[in-house]
Amino acid sequence: MSNTDTAAGATRVVENATCTFCGCVCDDMDLTVDLKDKRITKAKNACVLGRAWFAEHTIEDRPAALIDGRPVTLEAAMDEAARVLADARFPAIYGLSDTTCEAQRVVVSIADLIRGNIDTTTSVCHGPSGMAFQGIGESTATLGEIRNRADLVVYWGGNPAVSHPRHFTRYAVTSKGMHIPNGRKGRTVVLVDVRHTPSANAADLFIQVRPGTDFEVLWALRALVRGRRVSADIEARTGVPFATLADLAERMKSCQYGVLFFGMGLTMTRGRHFNSGALLALATDLNEHTHFVAMPVRGHGNVTGADNVMSWQTGYPFGVNFSRGYPRFNPGEYTTVDVLARGDADAALFLATDPASNFPKRAIEHMHRIPVISLDTKPSLTSELAHVAFSTATYGINTGGTVYRMDDVPISLRPAFESPLPGDEQVLRGIRTRLETLLAERRGPPGAGRRQVPMGLQVGP
Repeated sequence: MSNTDTAAGATRVVENATCTFCGCVCDDMDLTVDLKDKRITKAKNACVLGRAWFAEHTIEDRPAALIDGRPVTLEAAMDEAARVLADARFPAIYGLSDTTCEAQRVVVSIADLIRGNIDTTTSVCHGPSGMAFQGIGESTATLGEIRNRADLVVYWGGNPAVSHPRHFTRYAVTSKGMHIPNGRKGRTVVLVDVRHTPSANAADLFIQVRPGTDFEVLWALRALVRGRRVSADIEARTGVPFATLADLAERMKSCQYGVLFFGMGLTMTRGRHFNSGALLALATDLNEHTHFVAMPVRGHGNVTGADNVMSWQTGYPFGVNFSRGYPRFNPGEYTTVDVLARGDADAALFLATDPASNFPKRAIEHMHRIPVISLDTKPSLTSELAHVAFSTATYGINTGGTVYRMDDVPISLRPAFESPLPGDEQVLRGIRTRLETLLAERRGPPGAGRRQVPMGLQVGP
């Protein structure tokens, strides 16, 4: 990190900073910061999405906390948030994917403390993959290993050229590696999707499947890899000729190192976790012939961290309920869309997310009927309807901490400039401290009240 005085004013260059916009979590950014105006003027190495992410973050003059739209002190807002959660019989917590692992740990401990329901954005994107991992297992690797070794790269149900531009250039397609010295020339790239996307232009082979038939295509590939017979009507069912499937199966078996990247085009279509499970099982089958790995392409900057924190704290990656005093996992019952749509929750805390802009109508209508607590870096539809709304600093730009890349590699953040707004972790710790006091006052002798306070998860000082 270096500071420079120029005619225009003082600047700072933050080297090897991390972009937390998407799951690539690229950690080779060189950020030029205008110290006077507190903004990032240049983001070297960033993709078009990363440059926009850094450029839009400036210090705004807005209150750190609101109650029913009126500015209040941070302490008063934390008091009210704690009261709302303590009074609730079925509080729901959701989000977590765009904040640090340190903040995630605190909010999981809050869910345990209040015997609430906690869920992450995984439940509406790669939740089916999480279920498949538990049932099938995962043959995986780091993106660095893939960059250095993979000579066959398959993208299934995603459009990384648009959603993750540097996935191509830094990790998997054009980048040169230790065992792939010629970069793109040393790799075969395959794209499987229901339509032709910009990513297809970068592929050697584009396979268009009929919508809703990914499972059948994957199962046919499994059969071909294992030397089993495939029905002659496979093209009529899936839109993919048998010869194309046979060619792909042979390419997979004969490569030196292959990888299956899969996106929401696979997980959020007909078949859901069966699709993810079929792809993971295909990777396992291919390891009888060569070395093959599979990896979901994750969207939010720290959604992988949310999965990891939830898993090591509760044993489950998302959709966890503490109402009995211990964690229970049941997608469809404890996932937030379902909890809100059924009208189960009587209070909600949304951390770094805006469900009011994208949840189903019934879930949003219920959000208007209950007290909502929102922590977010920008005003949103959710913060507008919130009873208590906190404006917080942006992780990676204003606050440090830890995030996980989509390949489960933890990365430390190097913030560019400070914000007058509090960080998520600071706010959550304040709420938790007040909750502990409130619940201790209400607890009374054993058996006297309807709620007994559990010991809580160990989350550090």
